[in-house]
Amino acid sequence: MLLKKQSPYYKWIIVAVCFLIEFLALGFCSGTKKLFLGPITSALGFERSLFGFNDTCRYVFTAGIALFFGPLVKRFGTKKLILFGFSALILSMTCYAVANNILLFYVGGSLLGIGLGLTTSTMVTAIIRSWCKGPHTGKILGLVLGANGIGAAAATMILTPIITSSTFGYRKAYFLIVPLLAITGILAFVFLADPPDGAVVPQKKKARGQSWVGLDYSVIRRKPYFYAALLGVFLTGMMLQGASGVDKAHMIDVGLDEAFVTGILSMGALILTCGKFLTGACYDRFGLRVSMLVCDVLAVLAMLTLAMTVPSSTGMAYALIHCVFSPLALPLETVMLSLITNDMFGDASFNKVLGIVTAVNYVGFAVCSPLVNLCYDIFGTYVPILYAFAVMMAAVAVIFQFAITAAHKDRPAVAAQ
Repeated sequence: MLLKKQSPYYKWIIVAVCFLIEFLALGFCSGTKKLFLGPITSALGFERSLFGFNDTCRYVFTAGIALFFGPLVKRFGTKKLILFGFSALILSMTCYAVANNILLFYVGGSLLGIGLGLTTSTMVTAIIRSWCKGPHTGKILGLVLGANGIGAAAATMILTPIITSSTFGYRKAYFLIVPLLAITGILAFVFLADPPDGAVVPQKKKARGQSWVGLDYSVIRRKPYFYAALLGVFLTGMMLQGASGVDKAHMIDVGLDEAFVTGILSMGALILTCGKFLTGACYDRFGLRVSMLVCDVLAVLAMLTLAMTVPSSTGMAYALIHCVFSPLALPLETVMLSLITNDMFGDASFNKVLGIVTAVNYVGFAVCSPLVNLCYDIFGTYVPILYAFAVMMAAVAVIFQFAITAAHKDRPAVAAQ
């Protein structure tokens, strides 16, 4: 080891490794899925709604992992789970590369869900909270979870020429990802470690939006605002993932130049990294209410601008605006899940509640792909569902504001005990 695990600087090795995991596993395996939608369905003649169940398989398995995340970590530890997760990711990419029928794509999607559930956002969040707890947790978490934006941008530039080189060029792209996953998995297994005594930085002064003792889950499950928050998380995951998952396909469908689309999507992937860090910083400075409202408004604008994209100079401007607003809203399905759990429900049952919140988010992901692609199969365009999502997202913003208000009313009573 470069540094002893007891060293106060060792946590930055942990942060670096977590950043690399997000960069490679989530950036290359998930952030690039929109690049493959059109080429795969065209090459193999699949309907997009049928192929969309590949994502459903993925998110169902990720939701299952999230529900049992706490017991799994307690039973096997983080290192074994991460190693198993990277093995599942490698098998997933291999399945995608060799698949000739839809069922094998569903197997690949299931393996992808298992792999990402054991290696990325939920796992990384738990590790970062253990090693970097303090007044800057939101910023560090936002920076690390933002690594997938940089990874997706790099992957887009690297993989797009390979995918478009031939009808089955996507297979070469998947095979390229496999050794990168193997190397990253080995590095993660070698350098990650559970925090020793004293590694967690105690919080001396409570900054806005920081941890509180929280409520026991037996109390939380009787609170109406818990279910309001879960509804908001479900709908947000469904709509944001639904819109962002088809934005490239929609832009190409309406007639925008593919090189232009690839360029602005790469830019958007880089903005995603900044967006996650800024969301964490906004939370640390202004609290949950403001950071949620900002992300919700940006989500509405992202959906509207994508729906208004057409093959004209104005339409290209809308596409560009979408690629700015969408990545700034996407922290709602990653960074904000941890921050919602921490802020509304506290530390007492954090792991259990985070698992439930994350699982509900992934259920929304599972629903979105068949839904939006069914809309495409019926109407020949994604526009109707995008406008519907924009209206629903505005309603979700209101629901969350009421839920946050109700949750915060419980905090003085807990603090007084």
